[in-house]
Amino acid sequence: MQSTLKDLLSQAQGSAPAISAPGRQALHFDGLRAQIAATLAQLNAMGVGRNDRVAIVLNNGPEMASCYIACASGVTSAPLNPAYRADEFEFYLNDLNAKLLIVEQGSESPAVAVAQKLGVSIARLVVPEGAPAGQFSLQAQGMSAGEAKAPGFAQPEDVSMVLHTSGTTSRPKIVPLTQKNLCASATHIRNTLKFETQDCGLNIMPLFHIHGLIAGVLAPLSAGSQVFCTPGFNALKFFGWMEECKPTWYTAVPTMHQAILSRASKNADTIARYPLRFIRSSSSSMPPQVIAELEEVFKAPLIESYGMTEATHQMASNPLPPEVRKPGSVGRAAGPEIAIMSEDGVMLGAQATGEIVIRGPNVTAGYEANPKANAEGFMNGWFRTGDQGVMDDEGYITITGRLKEIINRGGEKVSPREVDEILMDHPAVAQVVCFGMPHPKLGEEVAACVVLREGQQVTERELQTFVGSRAADFKVPKKILFMEEIPKGATGKLQRIGLAAKLGLAG
Repeated sequence: MQSTLKDLLSQAQGSAPAISAPGRQALHFDGLRAQIAATLAQLNAMGVGRNDRVAIVLNNGPEMASCYIACASGVTSAPLNPAYRADEFEFYLNDLNAKLLIVEQGSESPAVAVAQKLGVSIARLVVPEGAPAGQFSLQAQGMSAGEAKAPGFAQPEDVSMVLHTSGTTSRPKIVPLTQKNLCASATHIRNTLKFETQDCGLNIMPLFHIHGLIAGVLAPLSAGSQVFCTPGFNALKFFGWMEECKPTWYTAVPTMHQAILSRASKNADTIARYPLRFIRSSSSSMPPQVIAELEEVFKAPLIESYGMTEATHQMASNPLPPEVRKPGSVGRAAGPEIAIMSEDGVMLGAQATGEIVIRGPNVTAGYEANPKANAEGFMNGWFRTGDQGVMDDEGYITITGRLKEIINRGGEKVSPREVDEILMDHPAVAQVVCFGMPHPKLGEEVAACVVLREGQQVTERELQTFVGSRAADFKVPKKILFMEEIPKGATGKLQRIGLAAKLGLAG
């Protein structure tokens, strides 16, 4: 198994298309490798080298894909959600200790003003007129840094990417992922899905999430196949993109699959003309009825898989035909070892319910500068996923519940504590508890119970606007209940898990 991205991407035939995009000429693998080398040379000349943090705030598309791969090949890439508000960018750029921010030329992202305030250097990504998809150059803004201390391509143990994951405390945790982690995960996914050079993936996943970055981009490129990079998910454009790129597969979260399905009947000709080898789903659970409908409409198997940031994405997956797919199951181990563990660390047998734990070459060595989270997150060399599940006699895993309070909103992870703290800043709010409530398409939606200060009045809409001014839209509670007191468990402790059911919001 290759252990650096340089090696991972060195096998593909140079003349084969690597990255394409709507209305653009494809960038071939020779061009991609040249782009990576040129970008690293530019970064090194700006004083940025191996293990230096580079925040990337770019919209979805081919340049985000190639810029991410280039950064991950020789510095520490830190892709951030372009939808973040200024407060969020300030937290992340500070927490990352970012040395550089990359934005598009002409970008009006609040990240730019935040970087200037924090003294973080800025590089503008410029796409030459008529350039193939994914080709760009970087223009430094007022940088006087000398040569990088550790230039060139990264080594296997260098940190290739850092992503934040929502914690049960409000403070997100930094997950460092090495070259070896990324290479292992890309290889696991490539093997599970049996990627070949003639495959073409239609990427609609956001490229600041582990799902899109690893399964959508890195794994197929490692097999020498093509990735068609869209500007982001748009159900109205999906079938037009399908006509243009003639994909053999795509990966998405359940809400996207359901939106595609709702438009499929009007696009039966396109589906028949460009048959898919498979469809993949991950990031949150897929209703078995939707799996059946997708397979019927596309005449292709739906491969449901299970991933998380700390595992560099994939942990388990249903296999491709002719092997058995089990709807409602996330499949069997597809990379790392998986086991079911009791609360006191005892490994359980088939059919026993416990916590899903993993270990393997794609699993992070630990959260950065967070001994408490590491003590809680690892036991006897196994990483604790926080998911409750059961494994059958054939090794297929079914998730039966969450042991952590994190809200999984269609694949977007939300820390309820973070939303609590924002709401507590409102002058009318005395007490608050945020929690996940069931949602038919997203799996979970953000909800909150609020107790107002005496004599104060505020509407649900006003509180939603208040949260929305300080956090990305997906974190805004869709339902806010005003109560006389916050509901508590039998021991008097605040319990987020199960609160929706207690309040009659359980679907």
